[in-house]
Amino acid sequence: MERWKGRVALVTGASVGIGAAVARALVQQGMKVVGCARNVDKIEKLSAECQSAGYSGTLIPYKCDLSNEEEILSMFSAIKTLHKGVDVCINNAGLAHNEPLLSGKTEGWRNMIDVNVLALCICTREAYKSMKERSVDDGHIINVNSMGGHRVVPSADEHFYCATKYAVTALTEGIRQELREANTHVRATCISPGVVETEFAFRHHNSDPEKAAGVYESMKCLKAEDIASAVIFVLSAPSHVQIGDVQMRPVEQVS
Repeated sequence: MERWKGRVALVTGASVGIGAAVARALVQQGMKVVGCARNVDKIEKLSAECQSAGYSGTLIPYKCDLSNEEEILSMFSAIKTLHKGVDVCINNAGLAHNEPLLSGKTEGWRNMIDVNVLALCICTREAYKSMKERSVDDGHIINVNSMGGHRVVPSADEHFYCATKYAVTALTEGIRQELREANTHVRATCISPGVVETEFAFRHHNSDPEKAAGVYESMKCLKAEDIASAVIFVLSAPSHVQIGDVQMRPVEQVS
C-alpha cells in the first residue's frame, strides 16, 4: 500500500457500513479519502475519530446525492479544485427496495437503477477522466458488487436488486475491456460479498425490523471490516495483477 500514501480515493456511501469501514481503512493506510453520502454527519464523526487515532491519512466529508448527476459532477469538480483529482474510485453506494417484479413500484426500481447502476457509471467515467487528465496510469476502479450479481436470490423482494447487481458484474468487465482498449494500466475490480452485518437489511426491510434482524441472526455474517480488508488486498496487488472479482460469503451462508 506504500504507493497509495498521500493519493486521493473517493468512497461513495461512506457514512455507514462497508463504505465507512473502507474509508477508515484507506485513511489508516495514509490515503486522502473523500467520503460522500447524502448525510455527512456520520462521516464528519468518523473523520474526527481517524484524526484522534493518529492515522496518517485524512478523511474529507462531502455531501452528495448520488441519484443526482449534477451533484456528482459538482463533487468531482470540487475534488479537482481542492485535491487535483481521483486516483482510486470505490463505488460502494447501493440500496435495495422491497419492490417485486410483478407488483413493485416504478419509483423504487428507478431509485435502485439511479444509485446502483447509473451513479456507478457516472463516477467511473468522471474518475477515469480525472486520471487521464493527469496522466495517472495506475489508478483503480473498485465496484462493491454483491453475490446477488452472480445468482438470483429466491425472494421476490430482491429480484430487481439482483438485476442491478448483475449489471454491475457486466459493467465491471466492460470497464476492464475499455481500459485495455485505452492502453492504460488503470485496473477495474468487483468485490462481491454475501450477507454483511450492516444497516443494509434494516433499510431494505424498513417496515419489518424483525425480518431484518433475522437476516443477521441466522448465521455468523461477514463484517464491514472484512470487505475493507478485501479492498486493501485488491489495491495491494502487484501492478501487473488484474483481480477481476472477489466473491466472499459467510461460511454458514447457503446460497
